[in-house]
Amino acid sequence: MVADAATGVVLRSGRALHPEGTEVDPEAWWVALNSAIADAGGLADVAAISICGQQHGMIVLDHKGRVIRDALLWNDTRSAAAAAALDLEFLDLVQRTGSRPVASFTSTKLRWLRDAEPENVSLIAAIALPHDWLTWRIRGFGPENPRLDELTTDRSEASGTGYWNPTSGEYDLEVLTAAIGTSGITLPRVLAPDDSAGHLDFDPELPNILVGVGAGDNAGAALGLGAQEGDVIVSIGTSGTVFALAPSPFCDTTGTVAGFADASGLFLPLVATLNAARVLDSVAGLLGVDLHTLGQLALQAKPGADGLVLKPYFEGERTPNLPNATGTLFGLTLSSTNRTNLARATIEGLLCGLAGGLDALRDQGLEPRRILLIGGAAQNPAIAAIAAQVFQEPVVVPQPGEYVAIGAAVQAAWALTGTRPAWEVPIFAAPDSDFQPIIRKQYLERRPGTP
Repeated sequence: MVADAATGVVLRSGRALHPEGTEVDPEAWWVALNSAIADAGGLADVAAISICGQQHGMIVLDHKGRVIRDALLWNDTRSAAAAAALDLEFLDLVQRTGSRPVASFTSTKLRWLRDAEPENVSLIAAIALPHDWLTWRIRGFGPENPRLDELTTDRSEASGTGYWNPTSGEYDLEVLTAAIGTSGITLPRVLAPDDSAGHLDFDPELPNILVGVGAGDNAGAALGLGAQEGDVIVSIGTSGTVFALAPSPFCDTTGTVAGFADASGLFLPLVATLNAARVLDSVAGLLGVDLHTLGQLALQAKPGADGLVLKPYFEGERTPNLPNATGTLFGLTLSSTNRTNLARATIEGLLCGLAGGLDALRDQGLEPRRILLIGGAAQNPAIAAIAAQVFQEPVVVPQPGEYVAIGAAVQAAWALTGTRPAWEVPIFAAPDSDFQPIIRKQYLERRPGTP
């Protein structure tokens, strides 16, 4: 995405596909990045660039800058047992790293690698995350120029490794050594939000382009949305996330809230749910309608769907931690069982699950002021309208956009000018607040096994 540094107006954009799955050769990302740049018209007139990408992940490099094995991504769960082991070994991990270890964190993937592939561990000279590695490559480094000391990252990505302390701003080398079983490994330098990583040097025909620090995807989205302290971002994608801007680190010993740092110098406490937009797809398919019609049906029913309540744990759940749960439909009676109530119960159940994430943030002291509802499903009028009935805070739906990419553009402009830009974010919808307590009351009363 190429944007005007003064106004944030998107001038042009490009896209490229890369492999799906949980284990990917990083070279595929490098090819996709170059293809997307070409699709966007190139960089000949660009003054600064920054790269935001998926948080977590594990890229291991040897002393010649070569990738030792395919990268394990955030959604690779083979390190779940390793996460549990690290949690037992370090009873104070939340205080040290801001979060309890889960399979998405880099530390747990390193522990898995130690146990499953010790021959690869012996080759490791450096560890990087996806956007770290791409930033390094676009600056002209790699196997042909293996300057491992030039690897950089930002606070948001470092805080998702499981071996960086958001409070002190330092790596916890004791945790890293325990995870990987060796020491002396090069880690990316953690840059401040207004820093630059250096200059672009992968193409001698391009001008001297400044390279921003980059960020993880959620932190990039918050930056692109211009989120401020007290804003809560509720993202409805394949999975659901609820995260907020906070002035100080979070330390939730229950493990529900991950205490990440953000890309602006604040903190980004985050709660994730496994079940989000795919729940809508599933029920829409059951009813034989598209998502727009599902929303229309839902709006024909009353708040609370005549007592019909869907617990949307179709794939287990992470928040609450119920990995073996299944979806449950409560309150089936002859009068409540109809298409409109099922449509509404589906949307209410999905949103109540996310509202539970906001409860967890509130329990840790967050004082929310408004909800920024994003993701493809947020554009459905029924989702926005029912969200205004589920959440007590005002709900705002920003104009559809690639806010992670916009966040990267914010970083590039920040590095270029020395001042964080304040670009206007157009509003797509701002439904009137219409809080309906019955929706969450019914949802919270329903537990597996209740009548």
